[in-house]
Amino acid sequence: MTKKSANDNKTFKKSDYVVYPAHGVGRVVGVEKESVAGYDIEVYVVSFEQDKMTLRVPTAKATAAGMRPLASDDVLKDALKTLKGKPKVKRTMWSRRAQEYEAKINSGDLISIAEVVRDLHRQEDQPEPSYSERQLYESALDRMVREVAAVEKVDREKALEMLTTTLTKKAA
Repeated sequence: MTKKSANDNKTFKKSDYVVYPAHGVGRVVGVEKESVAGYDIEVYVVSFEQDKMTLRVPTAKATAAGMRPLASDDVLKDALKTLKGKPKVKRTMWSRRAQEYEAKINSGDLISIAEVVRDLHRQEDQPEPSYSERQLYESALDRMVREVAAVEKVDREKALEMLTTTLTKKAA
């Protein structure tokens, strides 16, 4: 019996930064062949430094799993424009909104994440957010900061400063 092999359409190369929906920005540290249940499959080995985690994604399923390259400059501009927009606060129950926010964060889509950051951002004169609101806000902001830092090739602090400036500008 001959071993079947995965298709060899490699979209990402070693040392490429990628975005994996559930985990945010990671770096491809290699492409390896692994044998699983008698099949040879090729996997991207993606390292998420900030989470001290390594993920193995089959090359054939990477796109279907939502793995994508970093956002383009245009997408980044749109995301920053989204941050400047007026927050959309739905009058539904918090649990339902929280689920929607969580889904947007885990979609891996930079613009959806920007919407969550925009909607949950509080100005100094606004009441203190609840614990769960703050958790979702920080989670979304962290995802956005990581991607902006990788796209702009700056460190986290610089990226955070960029986003904070954008968020406070819209208030003025």
